[in-house]
Amino acid sequence: MNKTDYLELVHFSNEHMEILDSFELPKQQVQFTSLPRNYKEIIEGQYRMVILNNREPVGFFLLHTTERVKDYSNNPQAMLLTALSINQVEQGKGYAQKAMLLLRKFVANEFPDCNEIVLAVNHKNIAAQKLYQKVGFQDTGIRKIGIIGEQYIMNLKL
Repeated sequence: MNKTDYLELVHFSNEHMEILDSFELPKQQVQFTSLPRNYKEIIEGQYRMVILNNREPVGFFLLHTTERVKDYSNNPQAMLLTALSINQVEQGKGYAQKAMLLLRKFVANEFPDCNEIVLAVNHKNIAAQKLYQKVGFQDTGIRKIGIIGEQYIMNLKL
């Protein structure tokens, strides 16, 4: 893992848009997530999060408090994490793991009513499964069928 000088999670700002629009993903990852440029319009209850390294965007994800959360948890205080991506040129530097390790504290500070984060990860996306397990997510045992197959539902208690 390469040294990262200052990694932080922040709410999206228009100043991040140009770099986020330039994000690319390897072909094998495109099927599992969505690029930030697909989230220029969001609905109430969706929160765009940016992973910054030295104030430069290197990653992105969405947090949801929308009705969609109910598809993954019956906890009314849960949030759903989707669309995690690290720009292809920044991959392999440990940013995803470090960002997910910051997630607990960030969500506790920014969304104090939240006590659980849930997500769905495709059964073929072994790298993402390992990442989420390393940072404390647990497999709930719940399975859903998504567009490209079985999804494992994982959660992180706060």
